[in-house]
Amino acid sequence: LLAMSMHVHVFIFLTLAIFSATPSMSQSQTAASCNGIFVSYVYTGGERLPPNVSDATQQPYRFESRLTVLNNGLEELKSWKVFVGFQHSEWLVSASNAVLADGTSIPGAVGNGTVLSGSTVKDLKTAVTTAGDLTQMQVRVDMVGSLLGVAPPSVPMPRSVTLANDGFVCGQPSREGSNETHVCCRSDPSSRTNVSTEVEFLPREKGDLSITYDIIRTYDSNYWAEVTISNDNPLGRLDNWRLSWDWQNDEFIYTTKGAYPLKVDSSDCVFGSQGSFYKELDFANVLNCERRPTIVDLPPSRFNDSELGQIPFCCRNGTILPPTMDPSMSTSRFQIQVFKMPPNLNRSTLTPPRNWEIKGTFNPHYECGNPIRVSPTESPDLTHPPSNKSSIATWQVVCNITNTERETPKCCVSFSAYYNESVIPCNTCACGCPSNPERTCSAASQAMLLPPEALLVPFENRTRKAVSWAEIKHLPVPNPMPCGDNCGVSINWHVATDYRKGWTARMTLFNWGDTSFADWFAAVEMDKAAKGFEEVYSFNGSLLESVENTIFMQGKEGLNFLVAETDGSNPRKDPRVPGKQQSVISFTKKETPGINVVGGDAFPSKVFFNGEECSLPSVLPSSVARTEVPLATMMFLLMLLSIFFMSL
Repeated sequence: LLAMSMHVHVFIFLTLAIFSATPSMSQSQTAASCNGIFVSYVYTGGERLPPNVSDATQQPYRFESRLTVLNNGLEELKSWKVFVGFQHSEWLVSASNAVLADGTSIPGAVGNGTVLSGSTVKDLKTAVTTAGDLTQMQVRVDMVGSLLGVAPPSVPMPRSVTLANDGFVCGQPSREGSNETHVCCRSDPSSRTNVSTEVEFLPREKGDLSITYDIIRTYDSNYWAEVTISNDNPLGRLDNWRLSWDWQNDEFIYTTKGAYPLKVDSSDCVFGSQGSFYKELDFANVLNCERRPTIVDLPPSRFNDSELGQIPFCCRNGTILPPTMDPSMSTSRFQIQVFKMPPNLNRSTLTPPRNWEIKGTFNPHYECGNPIRVSPTESPDLTHPPSNKSSIATWQVVCNITNTERETPKCCVSFSAYYNESVIPCNTCACGCPSNPERTCSAASQAMLLPPEALLVPFENRTRKAVSWAEIKHLPVPNPMPCGDNCGVSINWHVATDYRKGWTARMTLFNWGDTSFADWFAAVEMDKAAKGFEEVYSFNGSLLESVENTIFMQGKEGLNFLVAETDGSNPRKDPRVPGKQQSVISFTKKETPGINVVGGDAFPSKVFFNGEECSLPSVLPSSVARTEVPLATMMFLLMLLSIFFMSL
């Protein structure tokens, strides 16, 4: 019995060994019988992935597979390419020794099939020239990814695999078991592949801000990219822009032109994988090795610098104006030289950065999307006019202005009118509150009405004026007093006159900060009055066609500088003086019949300063204080009053 049991165990062991070896033996035998290019795809494993979903067709699973390309022919296979007909909504996470032939990046969606090409091993030599050295004759691509709806023990096989190079004819793929498919392709110089490896370009998108990443020169280990930032929002603006992104494959910046890294540091490369690979490279000349670099613009003095400048639209201190203000100043551009790391050492392996972010000092918040592959950018060839030159590859990133409740405004507006003696000031804490306001002021109390002259002094010097005005007007005085608006820029909109054929307003800009604003602009949205706009007298102004009911204003030449706050004439006793710009704006009633100036139609519904939307008061000046009563009505009321007293 013991001997019989041992024989049974040996038999079972040998049987399992034979069956487990069958796929590899079969593949070896089939490959040997192929006198051409042998291509095989083997599914090697997978498992269920979270989350668990009720729809079985949408349940994600991990897959692992191996693609093998073997040259058994008489001629070297140059730049091999293989089509894998994925069909289960696959998402390819990694692929050793290969890249996607259309230039799209990995990870990426490949559910409609994809063409792989060599990265580290691009050409496959013959057995004759290598004495049968498989390391030079074949390439193995180990793939890992995810897919939907195919649960083990079912095997998610591609619908086909085939060589995608011209000059070969492939037979029908054959299956070996449930987890392997292969095909043999023989040489035919006249044959042309029907597998397209052309890049499918997406249409360029529109947004508030567009960033293009153009590859203009490429080599095996590095490339030059030109980055262009274009402002397409008529009210958008950037000052001292800072541009950040994430590298995907351990790239690093060797040099730049037209801009510069905020941090110059190569230590991450020296002590990282980059230093181990580029042993002969002098990293003292490398500018930045951060995984997430930040790039800043250069000053105008660097524009003609032969090493750092001489790039069109560069070197403007990070200022990008709206196209409505100056189209020539609505673009910024720079170039960077990027070094790559294995396995991406191929001049056609080009991967754009991800997670783009752009910020300014006094500007709205932008949210950027993912880079999309678009048609190569064409631009005039300055060396051979009138020809155009094309970039090698182009990606576009679109960024849009977002307004969320969490974002705090940076400017505020006060309202006043000829028919009310009080000014409605900026809202309490319009641009943020102190960390502990309850100890010094009330963040919940409504801002106190002010006399007009109080607008000319800083908030900390207004308390006495506000309290005195409240006493004169018999208004309550909160305790504690309301907090200030805490805004660096405030704007007063004053309705100045109202007559039969038109009306006027006066707009005053105050700069309470330490920084002056060059090339400032402001815009007001007038829902009911914009069509009656006539003229701005001390500013340049126009009614925008691209933004409904919006009047755009900027300083005249030589007066486009809103200076910072300065000391008073006697700093010991006089309050600080804000920078100020002011203009009267005239409107006609011909285009806006029925407009009610005193009823509030003369006040803007939105106000912008340098692209930032400002905080507006929640109430408008009341006309009660200055209501004029006709003489006949007054006499009638007096007569009624006399009759009343006589009847007593």
